[in-house]
Amino acid sequence: MSALEKTLLDTLLELEAMVKSMATANPKPNLLPIFARLDQLTQELPRHTDPRLHHYLFKKSYEKARQFLQGEDFKNQIGSCGR
Repeated sequence: MSALEKTLLDTLLELEAMVKSMATANPKPNLLPIFARLDQLTQELPRHTDPRLHHYLFKKSYEKARQFLQGEDFKNQIGSCGR
């Protein structure tokens, strides 16, 4: 796993934790900065990055991207786009 992919995974895990805390958090966490960070990291991915990871991130399928980065891509359901 590259340093960029590790940063992506860490950010995706942070997003997941923030979303899980939404039900009880007061005040609610601001997710916009984390989405902006994910967009920036996605733009930084090199061309040779696995096309599945590119697809998941560009389609904002963050759970699928996290599972891919954790070596659990087999858990991902095929979406309406065929991936």
